[in-house]
Amino acid sequence: MTDAANPLRDALDRRLPRIAGPSGLVIFGVTGDLSRKKLMPAVYDLANRGLLPPGFSLVGFARRDWEHEDFAQVVHDSVKEHARTPFREEVWEQLSQGMRFVPGVFDDDEAFRTLKSTIEELDKSRGTGGNFAFYLSVPPKFFPTVVSQLKKHGLSEGGAGSWRRAVIEKPFGHDLPSAQQLNAVVHDVFNPDQVFRIDHYLGKETVQNILALRFANTMFEPLWNRSYVDHVQITMAEDIGIGGRAGYYDGIGSARDVIQNHLLQLLALTAMEEPASFGAKALLTEKLKVLNAVRLPRELGKHTVRGQYAAGWQGGEKVRGYLEEEGIDPKSKTDTYAAMRLEIDNRRWAGVPFYLRTGKRLGRRVTEIAVVFQRAPYSPFDATDTQELGQNALVIRVQPDEGITIRFGSKVPGTQMEIRDVTMDFAYGESFTESSPEAYERLLLDVLLGDANLFPRHQEVERSWEILDPVERYWDKHGKPEQYAAGTWGPEAADEMLARDGRSWRRP
Repeated sequence: MTDAANPLRDALDRRLPRIAGPSGLVIFGVTGDLSRKKLMPAVYDLANRGLLPPGFSLVGFARRDWEHEDFAQVVHDSVKEHARTPFREEVWEQLSQGMRFVPGVFDDDEAFRTLKSTIEELDKSRGTGGNFAFYLSVPPKFFPTVVSQLKKHGLSEGGAGSWRRAVIEKPFGHDLPSAQQLNAVVHDVFNPDQVFRIDHYLGKETVQNILALRFANTMFEPLWNRSYVDHVQITMAEDIGIGGRAGYYDGIGSARDVIQNHLLQLLALTAMEEPASFGAKALLTEKLKVLNAVRLPRELGKHTVRGQYAAGWQGGEKVRGYLEEEGIDPKSKTDTYAAMRLEIDNRRWAGVPFYLRTGKRLGRRVTEIAVVFQRAPYSPFDATDTQELGQNALVIRVQPDEGITIRFGSKVPGTQMEIRDVTMDFAYGESFTESSPEAYERLLLDVLLGDANLFPRHQEVERSWEILDPVERYWDKHGKPEQYAAGTWGPEAADEMLARDGRSWRRP
């Protein structure tokens, strides 16, 4: 019987999940936090959901004197602590048989020879078919060394009919020249379609739902333009400080860390035109059109703000300011809060401001996109009837309470005509019985399937740096970040920035 004749193989049958073919994953920097808390649990969760092939293999590469069993134990402990799905011994048993560890540093030729022989052994014993993805969970300064070693030892190219892919974690450079240099180094070894840049925000169900909301429904599209939208606010707030990331964070700051990638990607998905398909190329085309149309304000001093958290109260306890954190230079000008106004010069969005903000030690942890609509052009009601009425808004909550809220006016029950804001709420947790997979589950599976839809391409990365670089240069020459108390919603200058436009920030 052929596949076409088998009803269980019907491409239209939604019961069939997408399952990765024979393959393996090599993680460089396997001892880091990302690997322990996200990557290893995501691999286990995929296996537990039956989405990995039976012979799937996981190879760890790090500067540790471990045996294969030691590595398997580390993965076991990470899975037990951080996995989303229940621990099942039979799933673990099958997965652990394909685990290998290669000790060594990145410039060690002998270690890469061992890695090559390990991959060849797994091809034979586990049937991985020569298909391997190399995950660079390492600081960007090591990217050139690792990719050149992969090329030197013949690991970047598989045999006939097999594939090799590189997965790169952000940051993709710290400005446009460094991003271009990094892309040149990586593309010298891997073709652009073999390179997967991870932006974990794009793996979140709610972010993908922006596309479903806009293009699978007819009720929003007629309003999704300058004729009805007053402005858009995109917020990513964290309630934590820098923790143990002083070495990485100081000198980078919140704008480079979050706005350049996460928030500009969210802006592109919110503002883009309908793609011809949901293939990677069609999505890239439309996102790039938006990013190319983004314009910075003429007066950067008035329409961009940066801040630094000072000591304050958060979650009922006293916390230190950024300059008092361990490992931070007391004279540091690094921003822990950044906000800016951008505009998009095209027919759909001309004149509609997009306000982006991100920060640490803010009121609560939340990421949301708020599309705020214009007020009614004429109101037959008395001013006193509508004094409690704000602007209509559609709010997409990316985290933590994933869902969508629509805010609109409704009459308050009673004899008076009083209109007040009410909300209609859709929450993922209440509408679907299946819990949302972790972003890294979706992204790792897409890497193994070769599906690049949710991965920013190098053109997007470089264009995003083009947008941010002038702001960073301006900040470098003008003053220093404004202090704001931990646990508040940022510096006063951010409120003043919107007040000048006759608007105010949403309180998430």
